[in-house]
Amino acid sequence: MKMLLSRILSIIPVLFGLCVLSFTLLAMIPGDPVTAMLGLDADPQAAAALRTKFALDQPLPIRFISWFGHLLTGDLGRSIQTGRPVLNMVMTALIPTMELGLVALIVSLLIAIPAGVISASKRNSIADYSVSLISLAGLSLPSFWLAILLILFLSIRLQIFPSSGYVPFLEDPVAAIQHIALPGITLGVAMAAATMRMTRAAMLDVLNADYIRTARAKGLPRRGVIWRHALRNALIPVTTLVGLQLGQLMGGVVVTETVFAWPGIGKLTVDAIFARDFPVVQGAILASAVLFVVINLITDLLYATLDPRLRRRL
Repeated sequence: MKMLLSRILSIIPVLFGLCVLSFTLLAMIPGDPVTAMLGLDADPQAAAALRTKFALDQPLPIRFISWFGHLLTGDLGRSIQTGRPVLNMVMTALIPTMELGLVALIVSLLIAIPAGVISASKRNSIADYSVSLISLAGLSLPSFWLAILLILFLSIRLQIFPSSGYVPFLEDPVAAIQHIALPGITLGVAMAAATMRMTRAAMLDVLNADYIRTARAKGLPRRGVIWRHALRNALIPVTTLVGLQLGQLMGGVVVTETVFAWPGIGKLTVDAIFARDFPVVQGAILASAVLFVVINLITDLLYATLDPRLRRRL
């Protein structure tokens, strides 16, 4: 419990440093948000009024202190482009991203774990070489190229899934699954390639351990030794990789969300950057960072579930 509390407290300086760094870097981006909003021929008085409204005429330290003070009260400010509360915009965009990340995670694990275990248990066989070749191809394959192939084949030619768009799951579950299938497969295949190789490497280490040889010497079924004893211990490094991948997904996968017109946090961030809507960009970065550190914390808790020896430390 003491170690868990220390890890939770360590999140605070990390997030504060991220706030300072991202706020400073965003202020250094060339371009004027007011000019992007009103155009080059805007009335100088209207432009000055808008800069005053959003405190863009204040020095950078004053702007940061004001923004951070509002942040502590749960106020992320308002969008320069739309005037909407940034918190509402970020939360609205997080829901599609979280749905997409969950589907991609399921697709990835369904492919990677069985393939990695089979590859390790049948080392130097045709199955092992096939899995290694597939994982290498998955790591080398650009996500946007795979997305375009899926759209051309499954959407345009076979007309199984829609090519783009988003439908909330509670509004129409069937349509939601149809719309999330292609982006979920795109991200899941990319995640599965790395997870597959990690699973194989971890399983090879575990299968050579003394307790596995002892279990085999006692006459336990080979399938039970592999799937019940070896896999559980091999999942510890795999969990680390999956946690990092899921954290990146929750931060928004820009290319995939753009190709499939998915209204997630990644697309929101890119649109806000092009519009010089710095409050929205700052809110999206902060939300992504919070999700990332929370997922890492959950990953640490999963270690204790997989390895009882770590429960004493937590």
